[in-house]
Amino acid sequence: MNPEHEKYLISNYAKPALEIIKGEGSYLWDSSGTKFLDFTSGIAVTNIGHGHKHWIEKVTKQAKELTHCSNLFSIPEQVKLAKRLVDKVGPGKMLFCNSGAEANEAMIKFSRLVGKKNAKEKTTLLVAENGFHGRTIGALSATSSPKYREGFEPLLDGFSFAPLNDLKSFENLVNEQTVGVMLESIQGEGGIRVAEDKFLQGLEKLCKDQNLLFLLDEVQTGIGRTGEFLGFQKSGVRPDAVAIAKGLGGGFPIGAIWISEKWSDIFQPGSHGTTFGGSPLACSAANSVLDVLEQENLILGAREKGQFLKAGLEKLKVQYPDLVNVVRGRGLMLALVLNESPTRLIELLRQSQLLVVGAAENSIRYLPPLTVTKNELQEGLEITGNALSLIQKDQRK
Repeated sequence: MNPEHEKYLISNYAKPALEIIKGEGSYLWDSSGTKFLDFTSGIAVTNIGHGHKHWIEKVTKQAKELTHCSNLFSIPEQVKLAKRLVDKVGPGKMLFCNSGAEANEAMIKFSRLVGKKNAKEKTTLLVAENGFHGRTIGALSATSSPKYREGFEPLLDGFSFAPLNDLKSFENLVNEQTVGVMLESIQGEGGIRVAEDKFLQGLEKLCKDQNLLFLLDEVQTGIGRTGEFLGFQKSGVRPDAVAIAKGLGGGFPIGAIWISEKWSDIFQPGSHGTTFGGSPLACSAANSVLDVLEQENLILGAREKGQFLKAGLEKLKVQYPDLVNVVRGRGLMLALVLNESPTRLIELLRQSQLLVVGAAENSIRYLPPLTVTKNELQEGLEITGNALSLIQKDQRK
């Protein structure tokens, strides 16, 4: 580890175990030259793998032409990206930003604008317990977990929480102040907890019946990861707005919200803005990601490879019932949920050159790039099985 890391960087992250210097495909290398199988994808960001040739070519070409101007001007790559995303999500318009938290902030601001159109202003969003929407004050206010909120309260008013997949609890929270519902189709930080199709369909009906907004956070679930372009699409629902980021840029920071046709003119000049959002370089990166998704049929691939990986994890659950509680998720967004803290297993996997990332409820997330091969998935399963075997032997001593 570089000794200057702790000297010059604020310690808002845990002390890093590795210094990463290179990536290619499904692999990362640290500064000692050790090669790691990467099942983190930068936490669902590098969906097309590290250093994809097409991505590099397009971003390099754009960097030579124009990296940034301003949203005061029309940007061809931005218009192209907006059209492609609207074609994939549905009739509406796009607003670009730089991250998932910013996308959710914009979605919250959207709900406030809509709420103020009512004779009696509506400002309250119903959100799911155990969810995560970002670390800005607004997005954090929509997150119920104390570990994220501690030290930053008082947060914004206007958020009420109900359990995921409990439609009745959401219905019971609706009152004259409610403007809409906002949640993830699969809770990422919350431990890969999947919103059931029936639940999402029930929320959509509730919102239509009560004249509420239906807002979905697809920051971690989006861009093909779940086996659909966006995770909610499996359920067939039609939201009013969607936040996306992470995998959209393939490693270059970009976020966006899609707003349905009904509300697509709610933001007017001066009502929202961003200096860097939707820059020529960011949109070029995102367009190249969409190119690769389409050319390599990665969304269908995520579905098929996800079934393979999930089946392998399920076998480990059967083999190690004292250690593994359940396997959750869809596509290449899966969790191995343990009966105890996952810290030891994560360490053993890293020592065996497999990188994974933890989550709530004793979960380990498996988020390989969508370009991962079945041989690489099998390698990851074998490493996991060996580590579980070692833990079991240690416990029986």
